[in-house]
Amino acid sequence: MNRPFSKRNRWRQPSVLPGFGLTFGFSLGWLTLIVLIPLATIFLKSAGMGWSDFIKVGFSERAVAAYRLSFGTAAAAGLVNAIFGLLVAWVLVRYSFPGKKIVNALVDLPFALPTAVAGIALTALYAPNGWIGQYLDPLGIKIAFTRIGIIIALVFIGLPFVVRSVEPVLADLGKDVEEAAATLGATRRQTFTRVIFPAIGPALLTGFALAFARGVGEYGSVIFISGNMPGKTEIAPLLIVTQLEQYAYDGATAIATVMMIASFAILLGINLVQAWSRGRAGA
Repeated sequence: MNRPFSKRNRWRQPSVLPGFGLTFGFSLGWLTLIVLIPLATIFLKSAGMGWSDFIKVGFSERAVAAYRLSFGTAAAAGLVNAIFGLLVAWVLVRYSFPGKKIVNALVDLPFALPTAVAGIALTALYAPNGWIGQYLDPLGIKIAFTRIGIIIALVFIGLPFVVRSVEPVLADLGKDVEEAAATLGATRRQTFTRVIFPAIGPALLTGFALAFARGVGEYGSVIFISGNMPGKTEIAPLLIVTQLEQYAYDGATAIATVMMIASFAILLGINLVQAWSRGRAGA
């Protein structure tokens, strides 16, 4: 006789893995060892500074400018990737063309390529004497050593996150959904805004969040093309490294703590929006 389903029994559904208690305990222990303990160390190290010293270092004019640059450029690059990453995913899922496998592999290249190599390559392209920059510089367009150069670097390393987040959702959606909408009289715009976008919206937001999070902490691909001018093109991760090179460990942890709290708050907000959008789509 089958027992009635209840909230108490839903955690005990059959699974190929061991029981909930064992797997949950192992997962929590692993998460604590790999994530929580290192993060707690940062908080404890910065707590030893005292509140006044923490504010003085963590919210100095130079640090605030670095936060503004890091979070602003990461958000801008995330938005660019959300638009063009969706287009790339759409082409890869909906169309077949010669060299598709090569293009598909190129999407993952930023994952495997060392970020410093990407920074050097982008600088060689967009510097005033670079292959592309030498034609833009006479026009008064400067890419390298500006915010635009930083955004380009973050777009390069963040594109795969959006493409790989949206691609499986588009593949599961299928063309039959679009055809059904067309037979009911929907235009292409209506099909996209009312059928396709609500389905891929949560995945697109996930890709944006991943690209944004990667961009906030990116270091290797940015330091070469940014110019590293304090207060102008100095990113927060570089400021942390600068503090460490000066043996100012408390200052480095203070800046890292501010970045960690701000990043967590932003990502928590994005996750809440995701949960709301999934609930609305399910309704």
